[in-house]
Amino acid sequence: MKGGLIIDGTGASPYPADLAVKGQKISAIGNLEFASAKRVLDIGALVVAPGFIDTHVHTDAALLNYPQHKSAIQMGVTTEVLGQDGLSYAPLNPENYRNYSEYMSGLCGMPPPELDMSSISSFRSHYHRTCSVNTVALVPHCAVRLSTVGFNDVPLTGDSLESAKTLLKKGIEQGAAGMSTGLGFFPAAYATTGELVELAKVVAKMGGVFVIQYRFFNFDRAEGLSPVAEALEIARRSGVKLHIAHYRTTPSNPGETEMMTAELDRAVSDGVDLTADTYPYPCGSTMPVCRFPGWFVEGGAQAIKRRLSDPKQRRRVIKFLEETHGTTLGHALWTYIGSNQNRNLEGMSWADAATARGTSVAEMMCDILLEEDLECGLAVLPPKNVAISQQIESDVMRLLERNDYMVGSDSIPIGSFPHPRAFGTFPRILGRLRRRHDYPIEQLIQRMTENPARRFGITGRGVIKPGNFADLVVFDESRIDDRATFEDPRATAVGIKHVTVNGQLSLTNGKCTGALAGEAVP
Repeated sequence: MKGGLIIDGTGASPYPADLAVKGQKISAIGNLEFASAKRVLDIGALVVAPGFIDTHVHTDAALLNYPQHKSAIQMGVTTEVLGQDGLSYAPLNPENYRNYSEYMSGLCGMPPPELDMSSISSFRSHYHRTCSVNTVALVPHCAVRLSTVGFNDVPLTGDSLESAKTLLKKGIEQGAAGMSTGLGFFPAAYATTGELVELAKVVAKMGGVFVIQYRFFNFDRAEGLSPVAEALEIARRSGVKLHIAHYRTTPSNPGETEMMTAELDRAVSDGVDLTADTYPYPCGSTMPVCRFPGWFVEGGAQAIKRRLSDPKQRRRVIKFLEETHGTTLGHALWTYIGSNQNRNLEGMSWADAATARGTSVAEMMCDILLEEDLECGLAVLPPKNVAISQQIESDVMRLLERNDYMVGSDSIPIGSFPHPRAFGTFPRILGRLRRRHDYPIEQLIQRMTENPARRFGITGRGVIKPGNFADLVVFDESRIDDRATFEDPRATAVGIKHVTVNGQLSLTNGKCTGALAGEAVP
């Protein structure tokens, strides 16, 4: 790479230099005017940075089905952390793998059916040199529970707790960076604080990181603690390194970053080892089954469909949905529909879909879930007040001023109308938001590279220096920006010219090459 402005990932000031790659690694940096190479890329005045590390994605199935993974490569991502929110496919036996794949299908789509997912080792092998980005695995809490007590609302105690600890320990020994839990998803949300502390102790002993999406259900199991306080209490009692997923302001509390982070700062002063991630959008995306309470989803996918087909159970859950969510239930759109039968709904708001069907929003949601075997996804619509969205964007940039924050897109790249974060997160921050807030680019790059590499134990990546892996992104600092919107969510970013993964060009002159150079790391 001839010329260019090196932003090395450490937060240090940019500097001009040539950069050489040999095999998988960076071999030299400096004035290489007289060096010879098989290929020379004239970088000119463009930035050369470490490839971005996406700390939070739901691409576990997408990578297996569409291994070129253009949504990530085209925004400069070279490594993704899988197994988030306690949701993934290993360690699961074949029956649990089929059942949980169906439960998760609205979030991830359906993975290939016959894969061996019996261990973290086998899980990681499916992503090694078979897809375009590097992958980091976490042991998902839901899979651990499924493998010990099934999809049941029972406590992990005694022998079942010891079995869970053994599975977790093996998973980290087999290369997982730690464990994740998502207390807005089942069966993880059946857990008590005490169970989570015991599992976190295993992670701490193994030197891993404990990633948590804080509690949305079964608040009575949190020892009277608020969701964030519960997460911090788990870290205090276990000594584990804690990472809080997508911790940011929302339309319900825009502008309240100081209030929201004060609790984190108190925990840090108490000795908690704490980090968090965020993304630059006011609203999220998920699967409709996560709107259901624990009693309705117990038993998994087949049990959910039986209850949806039972008039009495359906009336009961519709009453719950309408009392819990009210009119906000319709403030969503269909991002993904698994079959052709209802694919015309992709991109349609739930309110409009219900009107078209002549039903309530809750009834429409239940109908579509049953008709699609649960394989359908949603995005929450952004607030109508643009000022709220802009305030949340400002909040994100304020959070990224903290040295304990990083960027996780929460990417769900399936369907014709996915949440635009899957295609826009990193260029949005480096583009329009950086310019609007006059933010130092080298600091943002550090939050996207060195910070996550350090937190998730990703060795030899995240910083540009000789001997490190050549995961690199080349972009135009003046042009980089996102184009993905809720109306056109798959529009690719502008200003990103080249991407290399392990020394191979995955994007050149803005075009994906099809290289599948990603590895299961570290």
